[in-house]
Amino acid sequence: MWRVFLVLGIVLLGRLPCAAAAAEPTVALGSVESAQPAPSATTGKPAGDPSTIPTVNLWEIMRKGGKLMYPIAVCSFLLLAFTFERLISLRRGRVIPRPFVKRFLQQIKSGELDRDEAISLCEENGSPVAIVLAGAVRKWGRPAVEIEQAVIDSGERVTNGLRRYLRVINGISVVSPLLGLLGTVTGMIAAFNAIATSDAMGRPERLANGISEALLTTAFGLFVAIPALIIYLFLVSRVDRLIIDIDAIGQEVVNTISAEELAAAGASRNRRNSKKESKEVAVD
Repeated sequence: MWRVFLVLGIVLLGRLPCAAAAAEPTVALGSVESAQPAPSATTGKPAGDPSTIPTVNLWEIMRKGGKLMYPIAVCSFLLLAFTFERLISLRRGRVIPRPFVKRFLQQIKSGELDRDEAISLCEENGSPVAIVLAGAVRKWGRPAVEIEQAVIDSGERVTNGLRRYLRVINGISVVSPLLGLLGTVTGMIAAFNAIATSDAMGRPERLANGISEALLTTAFGLFVAIPALIIYLFLVSRVDRLIIDIDAIGQEVVNTISAEELAAAGASRNRRNSKKESKEVAVD
């Protein structure tokens, strides 16, 4: 699976050359023929022929951006890895398997399962919703308040597991643009120092080139941070929906196995039995 993450990361980062090539400043076309470049000695075409498209690879962009491009690249790989891990782990069928929940609730309500059998069934399933249901079943026959507290305690442990790595993704969305900004600041400082210490006064193209390279880190940091923030918000929303569904299922179990519900069911069963016996006596 890590090989898949690596390949996807390379593909994602490989899209940067197009953006970087499009972002490079273009040179204004001169209207004077003497300003056009001389033809090449080998091809006979002008050296600056617009049909020749310069190619910029990823490693050249990384080199131009400076050393801080590498930690941002590491953040992008971590983002890919944790995103795919969470997308797989937070599938609804994995967190709340519908066949298990449906069968479990039916057997609990019909009285086909006792306490020990229900606990064994939950432990065998092992899904997050089964962990919450096991916590409730262990309080079988207790007051509803105690069972609800058991559901809350189990739900907190399950929630921590569902939210695993979300802080890392959120941290990437915060740290990546800061690293890019730091790279831009250090790059501009280096560009100004290079101009001050060299005979480059009156040559704005030297300054423009240095600033362009320094801004690469900011662009790269935003390229990682924006998807990271979107992914974080999406995963948080999914976790919240799953928690709400698990809580609803747990409450349904509480209403079935609490002492109050069992007492009410027993009283209703006794009334039905007494009515049946009275009818039999009347017939006799």
